[in-house]
Amino acid sequence: MDLVDLAAIEAIKKLKARYFYFIDHKDWDGWRNDVFTPDASMLVPEDRPEPRIGIEEIITYLAPILEGVITVHHGHTPQIEITSPTTATGLWAMEDVLIWPTGKRADGFSGRMQGYGHYHETYVHGPSGWRIKSLKLTRLHVRPG
Repeated sequence: MDLVDLAAIEAIKKLKARYFYFIDHKDWDGWRNDVFTPDASMLVPEDRPEPRIGIEEIITYLAPILEGVITVHHGHTPQIEITSPTTATGLWAMEDVLIWPTGKRADGFSGRMQGYGHYHETYVHGPSGWRIKSLKLTRLHVRPG
């Protein structure tokens, strides 16, 4: 591995840090401008079997669901592979905590939920730097409280 690859890996780590910061602060413009490609895809199989395509569709789906919800997202132990000068893959262990206010969820759940799993991602490098092209979230365990 050379210094160019190491610099790319560090840039992708900073990209993922922005992802976590912006989602926890509900900064959807940050996601739009500094995290994802315009045509990004997000797949959360526990939600639905097909991905949401395009950053606008992703934000349109997530913003109302997370409005008023306290979220804390962590990513750990990244395995990042530079596959070309402009592409890379990543696997991140993740943990998230969501605190749902009473009356927010249709199923009646309120309170604290904690999840564990992995982010499987692809990245592309363009004029604005590294961006997430695709994201798949797989969960190993979710527990209330």
